Amino acid sequence: MRAAAAPSPVAGSGASARLRSWLASAAERLPRPRDERAVHPADPVLAAAVTALVGFGVVMVYSASAFEATVRFGDAQHYLKRQVSYAGAGLATMWLVSHVDYRRLRPFTYPALFLVGAMMVATVAGWGHEAGNAFRWLAVGPIHIQPSEAAKVAMVLWLAYSLSKKAQKIRTFSVGFLPHLLVVGLFMALCMRQPDFGSAVVLLFLTFTMLFVAGVRLGYIVSFSALLGLMAAAAVRFSGYRYARYLSWLDMEGNRQGLAYQPFQSVMSFGSGGVLGLGLGRGLQVLYLPEAHTDFIAAIVGEELGFVGICGLCAVFLLIVARAVKIALMAEDDYGSYLAFGLAAMFGMQVLINLAVAMAIIPTKGMTLPFVSYGGSSLLVNLGAAGILLNVSRARPRVAAAATAAAADGPAPSASAVVATAAQEGQG
Repeated sequence: MRAAAAPSPVAGSGASARLRSWLASAAERLPRPRDERAVHPADPVLAAAVTALVGFGVVMVYSASAFEATVRFGDAQHYLKRQVSYAGAGLATMWLVSHVDYRRLRPFTYPALFLVGAMMVATVAGWGHEAGNAFRWLAVGPIHIQPSEAAKVAMVLWLAYSLSKKAQKIRTFSVGFLPHLLVVGLFMALCMRQPDFGSAVVLLFLTFTMLFVAGVRLGYIVSFSALLGLMAAAAVRFSGYRYARYLSWLDMEGNRQGLAYQPFQSVMSFGSGGVLGLGLGRGLQVLYLPEAHTDFIAAIVGEELGFVGICGLCAVFLLIVARAVKIALMAEDDYGSYLAFGLAAMFGMQVLINLAVAMAIIPTKGMTLPFVSYGGSSLLVNLGAAGILLNVSRARPRVAAAATAAAADGPAPSASAVVATAAQEGQG
């Protein structure tokens, strides 16, 4: 009787085998211990938007620089050739970085921060190359490196590394707020010494953005923002050339031949472009606007492509920032999330400052338009940062990966089925 009541060993073994088979199949699809990511292709929208901007920038640099290149070098394509080489090197860098696990950047956090800091010290200690009454570049043969561009990415890497380790301590002043404020304050001081007021503002903005995202108390951020705002106002008021530039910005019409010459000509470019623009390569303000292919390239876009062109350019930048934020929200870990949020803030703030200066909404600041303006340092650094974003986008959260693996093998056995199977095998 007992033998007749016992469950069939064959049936029990079959249920157990099906359960073990489903678990083994799901486990095979989960990330391996040495690489706990479910890897998939990088964000194609972000990659396409960045690549399109780089190509657009090459065209606009040629349009904005042909006249100046002819006068200075006797070659209308002088800047074009250099920008094409920068773009090629930058896109290759973006592709390579996008295939390097972003978590492998952690050991290089402090070496990168110290190296960039040393380069910035060198620029203000007498080894810097002067251009436009500022020492922002280091000359290495024919190559000019701008350390403040790399400082932005180095700061994002360090903040992401630091914030991801602090967990709940991030809400304390002594651990979560003060150390980050001291480090960014040092880099801001080096920027101001060059002087590079715009980069100092970007560093502060992306630092406070990342601290806010990490959960630092809002009171700390608001209080020190107000304090640093007062310090910035004092830096303008008690600096002769900054205050003169500010006064000329308030009265551009009266200073159109003086300190306000550049912003006045930039506004003229936007005004002459109208709605649809004069046509690519047909702008005339390149004859009058200094640095038209670098900091003020947006003005040439406004003149040649009009209001529609500027709106399209802004839409692409908004798309890039939005994709970066989405990548941050979907990142696998805190480190990747902080990286993506920091780079989104970096891109967004640079674009806002550049366009605001070009439209004379704020006084003139030296700030390139990411991916578009002429310049090797800016292009290489920004495309390297875009590569980091693309790599973060390759990873999916482990929970989502497990769910995908389970779904691929069909529905999981119910809890009651698992218990019943185990009971049957135990009785057998």
